Amino acid sequence: MSEPEKNYITPNGYRTLLTELDHLTTVERPRVTNEVTVAAAQGDRSENAEYIYGKRRLREIDRRMRFLRSRLDIAFIVDPKEDRGDIIYFGATVVLEDVDSGEEVSYQLVGSDEADARKGLISYRSPVGASLMGRTIDDEIRAKTPGGVRSFVVSEVHYK
Repeated sequence: MSEPEKNYITPNGYRTLLTELDHLTTVERPRVTNEVTVAAAQGDRSENAEYIYGKRRLREIDRRMRFLRSRLDIAFIVDPKEDRGDIIYFGATVVLEDVDSGEEVSYQLVGSDEADARKGLISYRSPVGASLMGRTIDDEIRAKTPGGVRSFVVSEVHYK
């Protein structure tokens, strides 16, 4: 049997997943379980909206907990503070200049579980992230973005 694929993640991303799992395990699931118990005591469960909704919510919580455990089990933590020079690898914070507009954007390359483009965190597997891997300052990349194919020049690379 082949080894499961590694889930590359930053220390901060790992803590975030762990915190969510802990919250679901110690707070959310016990609270919803209690609500279902109270609703079940009210009698006929077939027309009891609180009971039906509570059971559905428990299934959602259990599904999310299984997902989080599976991602944490294969997590491979990479510290972005490890300086790798000017070569772009996982964890790098990169400043890009849009070739057409001259606008600068900054992204950190992170794992898929922690990506949030609004916060400047993009997956190293995203079109932009994948095209940056192994590149360096002054390299030009072309990547498919939600706004179409765009060209960028790498202007800065940091590990922090």
